[in-house]
Amino acid sequence: MLKTTGATFLAIATSFFILHFSPPPKSYYHSLFISSSLSDNASISHHLRTLTRRPHVAGSQANAEAASYVLSTLSACNIKAHIVSYDVLLTYPDSRSLTLTPSPSEPPITFDLKQEIYEGDPYADVADEVLPTNHAYAKSGSVVGPVVYVNYGRVEDYGTLKEMGVNVTGTVALARYGEIFRGDIVMNAFEAGAIGALVYTDRKDYGGEGGDAKWFPDDKWMPPSGVQVGTVYNGSGDPTTPGWASSEGCERVSVEEVESSGDVPLIPSMPISGADGETILRSIGGQIAKDNWQGSKDAPTYRVGPGPGVVNLEYNGKQVIATIQNVMGVIEGVEEPDRFVILGNHRDAWTFGAVDPNSGTAALLEVAQRLQKLQRSGWKPRRTIILCNWDAEEYGLTGSTEWVEENRELLASRAVAYLNVDCAVSGAGFHASGTPQLDDLLKLATQQVQDPDNSSQTIYEQWIQSTESSLIGRLGGAGSDYAAFLQHIGVPAADMRFGAGYPVYHSMYDDYTWIENFGDPMFHRNVAVASVWGLVALRLADEEFLPFNYHSYALELQKRAEDLENEMSDKGITFSPLFKSIEELSKAARKINYQKKEIKEAKGWTSMWRNDHVKLRELNDRLMMAERAFTDCDGLLRRPWYKHLIYAPSRHNDYGSTSFPGIDDAIENAKNLNTAESWHVVQHEVWRVARAVKHASLVLDGKLT
Repeated sequence: MLKTTGATFLAIATSFFILHFSPPPKSYYHSLFISSSLSDNASISHHLRTLTRRPHVAGSQANAEAASYVLSTLSACNIKAHIVSYDVLLTYPDSRSLTLTPSPSEPPITFDLKQEIYEGDPYADVADEVLPTNHAYAKSGSVVGPVVYVNYGRVEDYGTLKEMGVNVTGTVALARYGEIFRGDIVMNAFEAGAIGALVYTDRKDYGGEGGDAKWFPDDKWMPPSGVQVGTVYNGSGDPTTPGWASSEGCERVSVEEVESSGDVPLIPSMPISGADGETILRSIGGQIAKDNWQGSKDAPTYRVGPGPGVVNLEYNGKQVIATIQNVMGVIEGVEEPDRFVILGNHRDAWTFGAVDPNSGTAALLEVAQRLQKLQRSGWKPRRTIILCNWDAEEYGLTGSTEWVEENRELLASRAVAYLNVDCAVSGAGFHASGTPQLDDLLKLATQQVQDPDNSSQTIYEQWIQSTESSLIGRLGGAGSDYAAFLQHIGVPAADMRFGAGYPVYHSMYDDYTWIENFGDPMFHRNVAVASVWGLVALRLADEEFLPFNYHSYALELQKRAEDLENEMSDKGITFSPLFKSIEELSKAARKINYQKKEIKEAKGWTSMWRNDHVKLRELNDRLMMAERAFTDCDGLLRRPWYKHLIYAPSRHNDYGSTSFPGIDDAIENAKNLNTAESWHVVQHEVWRVARAVKHASLVLDGKLT
């Protein structure tokens, strides 16, 4: 009798305690995270101003000081923070010159290759710390040759020139930025026979239209002297440690081996301003370029050449093994500390980096400060949250790649997802890309956050109104730090931002003044990015069931496979193995969604929590590991670092996002060769993808065959 009474009393006391003293549900903290009481646009503005006081290229003292600022801010938030350093190969300009001889009868023109300081420039006192304009990892050398205008420097542009009877061999290619990655512009020029490449910023794309167009600081557009610098390295990570981390005393390949890898250009190149590009264009004769190759209304008529203008391009770079610093902050999970939700942004910039990347760094620090406030309110994450501030992204995603390569096995077995923000804000309009199982999660988060430009609607409502094509993009391009996570080891990933491209990208005019006046005057967009970013992370870290939906993945693969089948309808390629695998993935996705529901409904006072916990863990592991199954240990043909068979860059455009990149590469090659063997390779790539998709369905199903 006493035993029964004691048990009854204990049950009543426990119920009373839970009713009156149990912590709020995780959803309470998630709502608190996005509330106005926690967000702080003034703090974001302060972070951004501090981070962008000086140019801070990777390997510089200024960038090391920026790392210290991030470290101290995370530590002040009671987040365990530390620095992980790597010694990597970076390049800096040593000397460079560019001379144009417009015609044999005209004197040569020597360009000063300088970005001009404007009147009242608040950063004039540190402008001399901006690196001279250059391409990182450009080939050193001196070349002299007639100029050929190649539009955007794409493979199809060289096809057009060939149709026009223009011979590129022995010339210097003049290309305009836009459409494809600059490294591919230079690589395509080399493959076409050019001996050098110049890449300029065309007014039509970056300078505003019309004769009365204004530019920064009076408007958002690139000034005539502005130059978009950047890397021309087509790989990821330190070029001297391909596939392994650049830790102290590590093995390194030689510079000669780096050049033979095909990832660095074999001809000199240089970025130049729109004004200098236009001067060179005026010296080019020959046939008139096509209408869609022309510039703005008041630009000269573009001709393709070659010549009569001749340029003398000289560039000498220095190669340095420099120390880079990733700053890492860790909030350890309570129930599942060995499951990682990772947020990342890079810190290094070619110049001041107000948009790229430090609008994202400011957002990362805002997320950290809000998480500290949640912790003070009693919140503790179920899973571990890792905040990462990468270094040397601009050179080739170097900091993130080295860290992923060093921690490959742990991440492959424990990483839930990677959430990237690079340029957090460059204007209005929300954009997101991700692997398809995260689609529902991204949509739900944006439905909970107010649109910073219209308080009467949510970000999601603005998003669906402004998007003509697919709402959520994919991560096939290698444009930011998600690449190593998704494309190398198969971790689900997402990337988000406000604004699309912006005119002063990678120039010395990407400073605090530009973003304050044109990108985000009240810093409300930056607040909104932090809200969506953090909310997605919180749901991944806190929800008992990982909020993944692989049915979205199956639908996406089905659509892309149908597009390919239509494209190849007359080539004798069968896609039936792929469609069969996609159907199996769809069935497995529906099954695991049902199992989620079943476990949720079974939980209650009468269920055994331990048994439910085991089921829950096993089901979540299947959801987490299914993305890994889309990788193949051999990687893509001639690009083995890229292991993911669904999402990876196009071979001729590192920024290009494609599904089934191995199939696409094989199709492109087969169209050029048109041999039985080349079309057989296409069929083989279809089978490879089909096997990977089947592996993913088996992981979701959770049973051996």
